[in-house]
Amino acid sequence: MAKNLSNLRAPRNANTGRKRVGRGMGSGMGKTSTRGHKGQGSRSGSSLMRGFEGGQMPLHRRLPKRGFTNIFRTEYSVVNLDRIAELGVSEIALDDYCKLGLVASKRSLVKILGSGDLKKAITVYAHKFSKSAAEKIEKAGGKAVVVGGEAAPAVA
Repeated sequence: MAKNLSNLRAPRNANTGRKRVGRGMGSGMGKTSTRGHKGQGSRSGSSLMRGFEGGQMPLHRRLPKRGFTNIFRTEYSVVNLDRIAELGVSEIALDDYCKLGLVASKRSLVKILGSGDLKKAITVYAHKFSKSAAEKIEKAGGKAVVVGGEAAPAVA
């Protein structure tokens, strides 16, 4: 049988109605209105905090806490020299990293690391270079150009 507008049907469970709680016995959720019998959850005004385990020490308090997270940390996307060398380009700008699939986002800060060797001169633009990466680029006859990516810290 061919599908056309006259015999289209909605997928199963596509048109299930909202659960109407507290509307009497005919609703299928009568008497206790899906709250069960007695207990804390059955009372009016009952709301428990996230992770409440009935008075038992909650998991997020039982586990040990270690260290801290620095919220001011600057994250760099790292690119190794061997990845740049295999591209076979003479210059790589900030826009090119994303186009060539070396970093995920166009707005990410780029740091070049010195893993691998360069055979030919390449001009590399990035926000940061490791010492070994800068040395290898200069040694091959290229240029390591640092581009200002983040605001300089305020000096008081």
